[in-house]
Amino acid sequence: MPDNARLLLLDRDQVERLMQPADVLEAVKQAFTLHSDREGRVFPVVRERLSTGGVFGIKSGDVQSQGLLGFKAAGFWPANRQVGGEPHQATVMLMDPANGRPVCMIDGNAITTMRTGAAGAWGVKWLARADSTRVCVFGTGVQAAVQLRFALDQLPSLDEVRYVTHGGKPNAQFEAAFAQRCRIEHATDANDAVARADLVITATPGAGALFDLDALQPGTHLNCVGADTKGKRELPEGTLARVKLVVDDREQARQIGETQWAASTPCTELGDLITGKETFERQASDITLFDMTGLALQDLTVARLLYERAVAQGVGSSIAWPW
Repeated sequence: MPDNARLLLLDRDQVERLMQPADVLEAVKQAFTLHSDREGRVFPVVRERLSTGGVFGIKSGDVQSQGLLGFKAAGFWPANRQVGGEPHQATVMLMDPANGRPVCMIDGNAITTMRTGAAGAWGVKWLARADSTRVCVFGTGVQAAVQLRFALDQLPSLDEVRYVTHGGKPNAQFEAAFAQRCRIEHATDANDAVARADLVITATPGAGALFDLDALQPGTHLNCVGADTKGKRELPEGTLARVKLVVDDREQARQIGETQWAASTPCTELGDLITGKETFERQASDITLFDMTGLALQDLTVARLLYERAVAQGVGSSIAWPW
């Protein structure tokens, strides 16, 4: 009955305990599949700059056949760093599609981090050369780390990592996190690091081109995360003309991803590769690019996994939410 309705709350620590990388990989694969089969809908993205210096967005969608409906309210507040806080902030809400009532509210930071890393893993699996050994990573933040972790899991042949920082100084904490898995060193020359890489990961705030176009060599694969808002970019002018382009969502990528800078570039959706609707044969000299803008369906499939697991294990705070 309406007066007995309850809302389940899952905080950051509970989410991190419940979430396992292998499960998130499968949930994200399901999201790509649902999107490709058009069983899952992705609604238009809200992404707006605020007078406070932050960027606020909403990604939402549903899977009508599965009774899945919800949204993620999220954004980026760089000033949070000044007080020791995380600049990325996100909250996910699952709702009952039959009546519009909220069912579960979840801290979305860990979800966003892990599902984006998992999406990157699928990009690496489908697009990178299987014999890739060298990685160049731009950034040392949470997303750079999770992208690298998933890439190393996906391609065991990767054994050499060079990372580029905004300030040009090494990051001992970042190096220590991967020292047992690979050879890792700070790169002071971004163009040289890109030229020597088989896989390039860009996970920065998207303030501008990170390297020169001439540095990009045949056979390279790029996983690009930072362009998620109009006006953002990480790649130099002319990159898209040289690559085989794969996106998570065609229209979304043209609006807020790297693809916005050359919106007429032919592209394939990754979900269509996973479902077999499109085929992809990588030649050794191909330069491939996965433009990741993030699907609402990824947030929702992972959130549903967490909700079901929390209910089964009695995790979270259940509060009265009468209507």
